[in-house]
Amino acid sequence: MRIGFGYDVHALAEGLPFVIGGVRVPSSFGCVAHSDGDVAIHALCDALLGAIAAGDIGKHFPDNDAAYKGIDSCILLERTIGLLKAEGYKVGNVDITIALERPKLRPHIDSMRARLAEVMGVGIGAVSVKATTTEKLGFTGRGEGVAAYAVALVEELPKE
Repeated sequence: MRIGFGYDVHALAEGLPFVIGGVRVPSSFGCVAHSDGDVAIHALCDALLGAIAAGDIGKHFPDNDAAYKGIDSCILLERTIGLLKAEGYKVGNVDITIALERPKLRPHIDSMRARLAEVMGVGIGAVSVKATTTEKLGFTGRGEGVAAYAVALVEELPKE
């Protein structure tokens, strides 16, 4: 077994779609990003890649590559799972924490867990998603951005 940690942050701006954990959340603002700006998935990809010592999301899906402009981050997660399998590993479980003042994410957490589990090909019990505020402190507290933290446990696939 191996463990990885990931972190991502994006600025927020009015008039953009807000996609997080693979789910579009109703909001008047969204993430400023090259892709769809899904901080939860970006942190998760970094955690999975870190667990197999394969670098980070920017190494595999650079934000200066036009191929990734506006891309659905679920596609990036699918490709990350492919890299994981190619190295002989599978997802054990993942845990994500999203730091954001608003909108409240509780009504969307179950949908996020289900979507992430589907994309990774694991049971929903292997996916934890939590949301917290920063008590109005820092850039997240001021509503300027959103941050996500993720840890992933990966297990070596049986040798054939």
